[in-house]
Formats: sequence, structure tokens, C-alpha cells
Amino acid sequence: MDHRETARILVAGSGPAGLIAALGFADAGFSVTLVGPEANGQDGRTTALMNPALDILERLGVLDKVRPQAAPLKVMRIVDATSRLIRSPVVIFRASDIGEEQFGLNLPNSALNPALAGVVTAHSGIEWRKSMVETWRLDADHAHAVLSDGSEIAASLAVAADGRLSPAREAAGISTSARSYPQAALVLNFGHRSDHAFTSTEFHTETGPFTQVPLPGNRSSLVWVVEPETAKELAALDDATLSKRVEQLMQSMLGRVSVEAGRQIYPLSGVTPRCFARNRVALVGEAAHVFPPIGAQGLNLGIRDIDDLIGISCENREDPGAAKALAAYDFRRRPDILARSSAVNLLNKSLLSDMLPAQMARSAGLGVLGGFAPLRAFFMREGMRPGSGFAALAGGLRKQVRR
Repeated sequence: MDHRETARILVAGSGPAGLIAALGFADAGFSVTLVGPEANGQDGRTTALMNPALDILERLGVLDKVRPQAAPLKVMRIVDATSRLIRSPVVIFRASDIGEEQFGLNLPNSALNPALAGVVTAHSGIEWRKSMVETWRLDADHAHAVLSDGSEIAASLAVAADGRLSPAREAAGISTSARSYPQAALVLNFGHRSDHAFTSTEFHTETGPFTQVPLPGNRSSLVWVVEPETAKELAALDDATLSKRVEQLMQSMLGRVSVEAGRQIYPLSGVTPRCFARNRVALVGEAAHVFPPIGAQGLNLGIRDIDDLIGISCENREDPGAAKALAAYDFRRRPDILARSSAVNLLNKSLLSDMLPAQMARSAGLGVLGGFAPLRAFFMREGMRPGSGFAALAGGLRKQVRR
């Protein structure tokens, strides 16, 4: 088989980021070729998406398809569950404090991925090639992808949504700073006797965060970060024993716990590219950033990548993969990605550190955050919509000046 096709936008990768990118570009009027296998409908994890990301899913016609399987996030709580000398106070964030009904929704990936795939399949502006990119060739005018079926696709812009090991990123010559952590995440869902009241609690432990996020009914998802060997040991426990361990670490906040089938383990790592676009390739999602699961950042950050890339591409419709367009994308995404990655990595390191100064700094920071409502509101707004915290702060100052 030896034929070539031309597409304006080529999206590599059919995970959530790739599917959302394909839909977003097609919705903006670009012709799109998506390359990747069938979407994974067996992923037992959940994804907490904040309101701005949900607004994009609604615009793309996806949100109503997954809303019945989702639970709203109305309260977020941080609890210091370490046994160290210096511990932080409990910090509570309420969406109502910043005039929001909810921070976002917690969505099962087993519902999100098929819903995205269904909308992609039905979209007339997207050709989904359920194959893999075997090799990349990048020249001055096009990104060329040779697929496993022997065909070749040329595009003005290649959107690398192909994961943390991103072959497209490597082909573009974008180097990375990579690190591995002495941690792994045990992921599971569980039932509980008491009502979660749409509250997510992140317990900080000496090995990393232990994060409960509400699901519909008396159910929650859990991401438990521990040492890799401990993760294996926990995953091997019988249901009754593991349920007791989860309940104990949760301090029985939700009453009796019953873990469900489908435990998964994910080693933790961090990846930061030296740049976010080069040689006709733009990075989004985990191709652009990988860091520990703290503070519901992952896919929310990836959706902001996609939204910014589409906006810049619309400003450069004649050639969305041109050097000036890629430079604009890199410039726009760099502050957000580096700030989020640095904050998450710093907090994770502070949990692992036995050094007293690190414990004091974390405790003091969370103490100020918990005790000073305006600062807490600022961080809640910034966590949802970058820049909105500063905008609200400036608006408040203007009101004070007028008085």
C-alpha cells in the first residue's frame, strides 16, 4: 500500500487528550486526521475535571453523555495524616466561597473515553485512522506520518497527544528532563456507609497523597500513593483487609468501607520538555507534562494546552504549523505548565522529606492558606481558571480605591 493523503491537522494519540484535540480542531473548522487505536473503555480510573474543562466538553457535545455517571465536587479538603513532629492544619475549600456551585465533576474514565470516541466517530470533519504511527518525517512545510498500514499522511501541524513517551516529541527533536519517583499509585473505587456530601479529601502521608474523590451514590474513587513494593502488597490483599486499611487511613470519615474489584498500579514519574512545540509538532497532554497526581491537575492542564493551541491555530489558519505559530504556543503554555508542574513536584517532595525545614514550610504554607480566606479564595480561583485569581484581586482593589 503506497498512497499519500494531506490533512491540515494530524492528531497522534487516541486517549482523552487526543480525542478532545481532534474534536476541538474539527469544531473550529479544520480538517482533522486522528491516528490511534480504539479508545480504552476498560480504564478503572476516574478524572476530576474542573468547570472550565467541563465548559469545553459541553461545547463539544460530550458533557451530557457522561454527566449521569459523574459526581460534583463541591468541597475539597486537605488533611495532614503524617505522624511527624510538625503537622499542618486541615484546610477546606468550598466552591460556594467563590460563587460557584461546584469546582467540577469526577468522571469515570470508563464513561468518558467511550463518550469522546462516540462523538469523534460521528463528526464529519474527523477521519479516525485506527492504526499507529510507525515513523515520523518532519520537513519545512509538513509533518509526515507513516502508519503501520503503510499509508502516509502529511499535515501542516502534528498534535502530539501520544503520551509521556511521545514518539512525535522525540521525532521533533524536543529533549526532556525526566525523573522517576520512589512512588506508585494504587487506584481503585470503593463503597462506603456514610454520605460523602460531594467532598473530596486529600490526605497527606509520608509516602505521598491518599486522595478520595466522590462518585455517584455512596461510592468514591481512590488514588493512594505509596512506595512501589507497598503498592504491590496492598493490591494483593483480600477485599476485607484492604477495606479496613482504607477505612483506617480515612479516619473512618465515611464509615465502613468496601473496596470494589479492579485495582490498578501506576508507577509515578515526571517529564518536562525543554520546549512545547518545534518542527511542525505541538505537544499536548502527557506529551507536554507528567507529574504526580496531586491537586487534580493532569487532564485539566492538557485541555488548556488544547484550547490554547486551537486558538493560536485559528489565528494562523493559512499555516497552523508555521514556526511563528509554534513559538506563540510555546510562549503561551510555558508559564502555566511550569508553574503547575513545579508546585506539584514541590509539594510532593515536601511530603517525602524528613527534613524539619521542609515540614515547617509546608505546615506554615497550609496554615496561612487555611486561616486567611482571601488567600484561599485566590488559590481556588487560580486552580480553576489561571489568571482569574489575579483578576478578582484587582477587582477587589479597585472597589477599595473607589471607596
